[in-house]
Amino acid sequence: MERFAALIDALVYTRSRNGKLALIADYLRTTADPDRGWALAALTDGLDFPAVKSNAVRGLIMERVDPVLFQLSREYVGDTAETVSLLWPDPSHEVAPPPTVSEAVHALQGMTRVTVRAQLAELLDRIDANGRYAMLKLATGAMRIGISARLAKVAFAQAFEVSVDDVEEYWHGQLPPYAELFAWAADGAPPPDAAGLPLFRPFMLSHPLEGAALAGVEVDFASYAAEWKWDGIRVQIVRVGEETRLYSRSGDDISASFPEIVAALDIEAVLDGELLVRGSHQGGEAGGAASFNALQQRLGRKTVSKKMLADYPAFVRLYDVLVAEGEDLRPFAWEQRRTALEELVSRLSTSHFDLSQVISASSLDDLTAIRESARDDAIEGVMIKRRDSAYVAGRKTGLWFKWKRDPLLVDCVLMYAQRGSGKRSSFYSDFTFGCWDGDPDAGAELLPVGKAYFGFTDEELKWLDHHVRQHTVNRFGPVRETDKSLVFEVAFDSVHLSKRHKSGVAMRFPRISRIRADKPAHEADRLDTLKAMIRD
Repeated sequence: MERFAALIDALVYTRSRNGKLALIADYLRTTADPDRGWALAALTDGLDFPAVKSNAVRGLIMERVDPVLFQLSREYVGDTAETVSLLWPDPSHEVAPPPTVSEAVHALQGMTRVTVRAQLAELLDRIDANGRYAMLKLATGAMRIGISARLAKVAFAQAFEVSVDDVEEYWHGQLPPYAELFAWAADGAPPPDAAGLPLFRPFMLSHPLEGAALAGVEVDFASYAAEWKWDGIRVQIVRVGEETRLYSRSGDDISASFPEIVAALDIEAVLDGELLVRGSHQGGEAGGAASFNALQQRLGRKTVSKKMLADYPAFVRLYDVLVAEGEDLRPFAWEQRRTALEELVSRLSTSHFDLSQVISASSLDDLTAIRESARDDAIEGVMIKRRDSAYVAGRKTGLWFKWKRDPLLVDCVLMYAQRGSGKRSSFYSDFTFGCWDGDPDAGAELLPVGKAYFGFTDEELKWLDHHVRQHTVNRFGPVRETDKSLVFEVAFDSVHLSKRHKSGVAMRFPRISRIRADKPAHEADRLDTLKAMIRD
């Protein structure tokens, strides 16, 4: 447990992404099974101990120190685990040696609501302040130390010199402590066998269409196909055997939020598409797709009422097929997959699935005119794909491009938050966000590009305030630094070069267009995308 605690402590005080990667990779290489597997699960939110809740932890500490002292300390520190770890008194009796990570996990798994206080107190007595902090973070599932699941997977890949795409491919379906995953990566064993399981496959991603890419597409337009970029959330629906799952772009299982989609797929397949809500309300065309605001009514719900199903009927507009009736189509060209998808769609429920149509355009100029004339609320822009492109995990250069209708929208990552004034004085409502100065998977830095304090509803403000408090990793007076996990779609009027800012750019009238909680931070836009919008 001491090594895990030392890792957590080092990660808290390491700001560099590459530094965090190096720390995690070294720990995974030099720690034995199963401790390293349990640690990896903790870093990627793969553990859950139902009996260990924050109120139990607060109850324990207030039995041992003055409750007023705890409340004042908690308000100042801002984190329950840190406060408890520092205030916890030394035991007055002889205790057992510190547990290993594996021993701690098994003990936490065996706790019940009746036994949790006594058993958790016994564990906390056996370790020092750093160990208590790590233990409580692990126990409550609230790491929030600036480590995303993606970052931990990249560190795993670096630790054992394997492809992060392969790690993504094999990760889903493996359970902590990931014995088969470590055996494959560290010891050269065969990859984990996921046959027969409805598992998530990594998405193929796109680059912004700009600069040299734009010129290349213009010259070789016949080699590309275009379709609309729909304004919903990207999903993958998987059916194997008699089991179906719906996944978000980050690989989260959202099946419970959209049971009608899960029930509608009766063909074994892995499909890539856009989850939308049907109109004719909130600006949507009757029978077509409504705006993203309509879809937001359904997102994040663990249970869905009959009224919600009726008022906001969901469907998937399909882009691609990865697997069809047992055959992996990812190595095939887009044109071949498109043919297979068209055949498959003809056999699916028309109420829950349709096909994203290819846009008929003879040249880039022709496509530009079509794109600019689009006024559908559910259209975000255009996707341009090489006709001969295989379905390759990640963002590969030259294959797929996104061409947003409004060039003055970028996806940024929340970096800092500050309390507002007046009626917002109790809320963190002023947000600083940034773009990646290059490839985040190659160690690029996140640089601030703007600050906004409007563009969200009162309900969203409450959600954002809660997010900031739960994801704080550092404090600078009234400013909180958050872990780099939440993406905003930021709208702005113009962008200009600026010598006053480290990023070299300044936005004019930035505002938060929407919260992209479904989008992983490493998929946010890069600084070059923003600079390309500068107009002379």
